[in-house]
Amino acid sequence: MELTGTPFFLLTVILVPVSITVALLFWGKVGGPQPVRYLTRIVMIMFCQVTAVLMVFVMVNNANLIYGNWDDLLGTGNHVRAVPVVAPVDPTAAATPGQSGDAAKEPPKVKQSFGGVNDPLVPNDVQKTELKGQVSGVDGEVLVWLPPQYNDPAFKDKKFPVVELIPGYPGSSSTWYGTLKVSEQLKPLMQQGKVAPFILVSPRTKLLNNQDAGCTDIPGKINADAWVTRDVPQMVLDNFRADPSADRWAIAGYSAGAHCAAKLSLSHPNRYRAAIAMSGYNDPAQEPDSLVGKDAKLREANNPVNILKTAAQPPKVALLVSGSKGDGFEDGEAIRAAAKAPTTVQVEEGSGPHTTEQWKKMVPSAFQWLTSVIPVQ
Repeated sequence: MELTGTPFFLLTVILVPVSITVALLFWGKVGGPQPVRYLTRIVMIMFCQVTAVLMVFVMVNNANLIYGNWDDLLGTGNHVRAVPVVAPVDPTAAATPGQSGDAAKEPPKVKQSFGGVNDPLVPNDVQKTELKGQVSGVDGEVLVWLPPQYNDPAFKDKKFPVVELIPGYPGSSSTWYGTLKVSEQLKPLMQQGKVAPFILVSPRTKLLNNQDAGCTDIPGKINADAWVTRDVPQMVLDNFRADPSADRWAIAGYSAGAHCAAKLSLSHPNRYRAAIAMSGYNDPAQEPDSLVGKDAKLREANNPVNILKTAAQPPKVALLVSGSKGDGFEDGEAIRAAAKAPTTVQVEEGSGPHTTEQWKKMVPSAFQWLTSVIPVQ
C-alpha cells in the first residue's frame, strides 16, 4: 500500500472512529485485577491517540509530499550503487549540460523508458523514469514534464529550454508537481507566451538514509552533485528535444533545494544560466542533517558566497533569491554583495512562512523572471 496513496489515507481515517468506538464499547468491560484494568485502558487511550496522530501525519505528508514512499519515511532506501571518482570539470569550459568537455570520455547514450508517477496529487502528464547514473553511481527516479508546445507539430523541430527542480529536505521528487503545482500553474502561462516553454525535470535528491547530501560530491560517500548536474541533464538530452546550450538551462529550488540551486549554478556556470532560490540558506550547517555542514572544508567550499569570492572569474549566472527576514532574505543579500558582473542577483523580500503553500504562490512570478533571462524563442 503506497504511503501517499488514497487507500492508505482512507485506512487512517477509518481507524480513528474505529479506535474510539472500541474504547467506548470495552471501557467498562475490562476485567481482571485493578492494575491490569488501568493498563488496558491506558493502551486503549494510546491507540486512539496514535490513530489520530497517524491520520494527521498522512494528511500533512500527502499535502506537502515530504516523504514520497515508505523507504524515504523509514530510511530503508538505497540509492548509492557506487562512489566512483568523478573527474573535475573546468567551470569555464564550453561544455553542454551533463558533459565534461571531453567527448571521448563521455558515457554512451542511454535511452530510458517512462511511465506514470502513480501519485494522485501529481498530474497525469508528468512522466517518471528510474535512472542509473553512469557518472555518479547514484540511482533514483527522475520526473519529467513536457511543455504544451512540445508535441505540437508546429514545434516538431524545436529544442526546448530546461529547468531542474530541486525539492527541500526531506522532500520528494513529486513535490514540485503535486504540491507546488508547477506544471499546472505554468502551462497556461506558456500557452499565452508569458513563460518560456521549459521542460521541467525533478530528480530524487534524498539519496542517503536520514542524511542530507546537499547536492555535493562527498569522497567515498556519494556523488550527489554529479547526479544532479551531469547524469540527470545527460538523460534529458538523450531522451528529449532539449536545447544543449547551457544558456538555455536553469535550476530552481526551495529550502534546502534553494541552497542546491544557488551553489550548483554558481559552481557550474557552463551548465546553468540561471537559478531560482526560495527561502534557502548559504551555510550548509543550517540543515541539521547535512553531511556537508559537518565537514569544515566542505562547509566552506559549498557556501555560495565563498564560491563567488574564490571563483577564477565571476560566473555568468543570473540568480533570483527570495525569502523572508530570517529565512533566506539575508542570505540573498550576502550573495548579492559578493557578486560581480556578469553575475547578477535579484533579491526579493517575502513575508510568508517557510511552507510549500508560500513557495507555490511564488512560482508564476519566479518563472516569468526566468523567462526574462531565458526568453521564448
